[in-house]
Amino acid sequence: MIRVLLVDDQPLIRSGFRVLLDLEDDIEVVAEAADGQEGLALVKEHLPDVALIDIQMPVMDGVRATRHIAADPALAGVHVVMLTNYGMDEYVLDALRAGAAGFLVKDIVPEDFLHAVRVAARGDALLAPAITRKLIDRYVAQPPARTGDGLKELTGREREAVALAAQGLSNDEIADRLVISPSTAKTHINRAMSKVRARDRAQLVVLAYESGLVAPRSS
Repeated sequence: MIRVLLVDDQPLIRSGFRVLLDLEDDIEVVAEAADGQEGLALVKEHLPDVALIDIQMPVMDGVRATRHIAADPALAGVHVVMLTNYGMDEYVLDALRAGAAGFLVKDIVPEDFLHAVRVAARGDALLAPAITRKLIDRYVAQPPARTGDGLKELTGREREAVALAAQGLSNDEIADRLVISPSTAKTHINRAMSKVRARDRAQLVVLAYESGLVAPRSS
């Protein structure tokens, strides 16, 4: 059973998501919160598999709440997915840096929403949609903060896998591109995350852009 926590200051949004989730046999909504501070307390109390957290909220915003979650070793099993009204929200990259596994736009269709919750629960980052790639292109469109040093411990194959992941490719797609098995592709990504101490795939991808391993597209 996938345990989900809803954190959003709009009751109608929470109610709509809850109705969708409650209809699924493998998903359970364990609690709801109207701000980040309350949400953080409920995360510690319920230890959900997935926390769906709005970016902009009163008292404590979603980015701060996510940063607290990511910094607490006791909450390592909680996968944070940010909710935003706008696909190009300026805070999304901050949320990924803070430790979010990805983000969803609130007008997402129900089927994609449910799929995203299951993807997040598996520990995979929600980085494949084109809107995420466009966002990363927009907000990392400056000279890299580092010059690759953050990835110096990676092998050549691991760097190749990370670069492809940063372009939004899944493990299966990385395997096809590198002519390796999907399990080997997953191993490369997992080892890379371990070496650079990335909480998840999302942070690994952000580091790939910030280090200059991958250059944002100019479009």
